[in-house]
Amino acid sequence: MTLRLKAIAAGLGVAMLTAATPALADKQKVCVFDILGAGGDVFNMAKDYTLFAKGLGSDLQLEPFTDEKIASENFKTGQCDMLVATSFRTRAYNSIAGSIDALGAASVVKDGKVDMPLSYEVVKRTIQLFAGEKANDLMTQGNYQVAGIIPFGAAYLYTRDRSINSVEKLAGKKIASFDYDSAQKQMISKVGASPVSADISNFGAKFNNGSVDIIAAPAAAYKPLELYKGVGTKGAIARFPVAVLTYQIVLNKGKFPDGFAQKSRDYWAKRFADGMKIVDNAEKAIPASAWMEIAPADSVKYTVLLRESRIDLAKGGAYDPKTLNIMKNIRCGVNRGDSECATKNEL
Repeated sequence: MTLRLKAIAAGLGVAMLTAATPALADKQKVCVFDILGAGGDVFNMAKDYTLFAKGLGSDLQLEPFTDEKIASENFKTGQCDMLVATSFRTRAYNSIAGSIDALGAASVVKDGKVDMPLSYEVVKRTIQLFAGEKANDLMTQGNYQVAGIIPFGAAYLYTRDRSINSVEKLAGKKIASFDYDSAQKQMISKVGASPVSADISNFGAKFNNGSVDIIAAPAAAYKPLELYKGVGTKGAIARFPVAVLTYQIVLNKGKFPDGFAQKSRDYWAKRFADGMKIVDNAEKAIPASAWMEIAPADSVKYTVLLRESRIDLAKGGAYDPKTLNIMKNIRCGVNRGDSECATKNEL
C-alpha cells in the first residue's frame, strides 16, 4: 500500500471512529445560590446532581454564590447556563413554577390548625405533576426551562416582640420586603404594616439589628443568619406558615440536550424526601422556647386572608392563575372537607 493510500485509510478510520463515538457536551456552568456557599446543604445536593447530569451527557461545573441577586444576574446575562436559586428569583424565568410559593397556596387547615404533613403533600404532588412530560410546555417559557424543584420549608413570621401575635397588631410595624417580589410588598401594605426594602443577603441582619420588626423566613435560615439574635428573649417565631418555599433549577434550553430538563425534573421530584430531611432537621434545631403557637380561630382567619390576598395578587400578575388552580385542586384532593372546596375561587 502506498503512503498516499495509507494516509487515506487512516483518515477514514479516524472519521469512522469519531462518528461511532458520541461527542462530549461542552461544560455547562451552574450558578448555585446557598446561604452557606460551597458548605451548604443545597450546594451538596447540587454536587450529587452533577453525577446524574453526566449520565445524560452534560458536564456541570458548579459555582457557589452567597448573594442570590448576583447568581441570578449571571444567569440572565449568559455567564451561567443553569441557575439554582429560590423561587423569589426563578419566578422571573417561569411564573408557573415560581407561583408554587404563593401565599398560603399549600396550606391545608384542619381543626383550626395548619396540617403541615398534608401541606407538604400538596407541594410534593404539585412538584410531581410539574415533573411529568405532559408539563413540558408549562415548564418552558421562552429560552428558559424548569429543570427541578426542591422543598425549602415553610416561611414563618419571626418577630422581635412576641406580643405581636395577631394580624391587627402588625399595623404600623416594619417588615422586611424583597424589592423583586411584588407580592410581599402588597401583602405587607394590606395588613397596615410598612415594607422595608431588603433582599436575601441583608434581611437577616436588618432583623437582628432592629431595622425591621418582623421578617418571613424558613427554619433553614435560623442558624446561618443567626436569627436567634433578633428573636432574643422577647421575640418569637409564629408557628403558622405564610407560604411553603422552594428552590428551583432553571436552565437555558439552548445549552442542554433535548429532553434534559424533563428528566432532570423527574430526578429532583424523586429526591423530595431528601429535601424534606433538611427542612425537618432545621426545624428541630430551633429551641421550643422560640416558637409561638397561634390560636385556632386566628389560624382560620389568617388562612382566609392569605387566600384572598393571593387571588388579588394573581389578578395583578404577581402569581400565575394556572398554578393557583392546580394547587387548589390538590388541596381539595387531600382535604375535601374544607369549605373552600365548595367555592369557585381560584378555579
